[in-house]
Amino acid sequence: MKKHNGITNNILDLVGNTPLVRLNRITNELDGQFLAKYEAFNPGHSMKDRIATHIVEQAERKGILKKGSKVIETTSGNTGFSVALVCIIKGYECILAVNSKASKGKINMLRAMGAKVYVCPANVSADDPRSYYQVAKRLHEETADSVYINQYFNELNSEAHYLSTGPEIWEQTDGKLTHVVVASGTGGTISGVGKYLKEKNPNIKVLGVDAYGSILKKFHETSDFDTDEIYPYRIEGLGKNLIPTATNFEVIDVFEKVTDEDAAHKARQLALEEGLFTGYTSGAVVQATLQYADQGYFDKDSMVVMILPDHGSRYMEKVYSDDWMREQGFFDAKKHETNTLEIIR
Repeated sequence: MKKHNGITNNILDLVGNTPLVRLNRITNELDGQFLAKYEAFNPGHSMKDRIATHIVEQAERKGILKKGSKVIETTSGNTGFSVALVCIIKGYECILAVNSKASKGKINMLRAMGAKVYVCPANVSADDPRSYYQVAKRLHEETADSVYINQYFNELNSEAHYLSTGPEIWEQTDGKLTHVVVASGTGGTISGVGKYLKEKNPNIKVLGVDAYGSILKKFHETSDFDTDEIYPYRIEGLGKNLIPTATNFEVIDVFEKVTDEDAAHKARQLALEEGLFTGYTSGAVVQATLQYADQGYFDKDSMVVMILPDHGSRYMEKVYSDDWMREQGFFDAKKHETNTLEIIR
């Protein structure tokens, strides 16, 4: 991604070159340094801006996309927003098959960005004709002059992070990082970043984050696709009920699973203690980092980079809603709710 200075040609020039922010409170009892790669600084407020821009521009270079083309994608929200953003600037129509775990706010944002949205049930198998994978494929087959980004099975997904996120982290830490903690959904981020960093220093540990209800951790450990691992969970953009070919399991050292509840509370803690207003998966990444620390992965010489994928504004109806947290059973006597809302009449 190009570095910008002064006036930019358009919003896409702002993609990438996101900051590293030191965590000072949540990790203050741990050995080592803990740095957050704050991807909310991308113009579309998530790291998915990187892959949307890269994949669309590669399609343009190959002559696959041309004036009047339609771009189709599956998404739990963030990739769709990024694709819609790129389509606005490039002049393409955007069609999205969205996982129903995406909040109403996310869906409204997609529509506000000009996307045509199909909401598909989340808790169905990947080969169910109603799944957002199959709906996107059908829309692509039925729509003339369309391109299906297909982030789960597109090698350009990981290439975008190999060319941008990985080099940025290496340069920002002067090559001194020892661990990187990354959530795995499509697997593009962890694969691209992991490949780049291990080429620079094979001793760097690539620590994956998975969700309970996902098959990624067990598949990584055993190469067994165990359907018994699959059940509904709440975290968006983390884990999978299929094996994305965009995931290079060879560059991942280990996976750690986190619960919906722990991830939700950690996202709120990031906001209250570090001033980092991040999404649900970011909470999962920090929670996994603490669990890795409990297992002895870090020492006083460790420099740990956590990739925080997106902004908290996408989750106002979920993890940042006290009502939603109570409905999920996530509040108890040991947890603190947000400050009281008092209306003066």
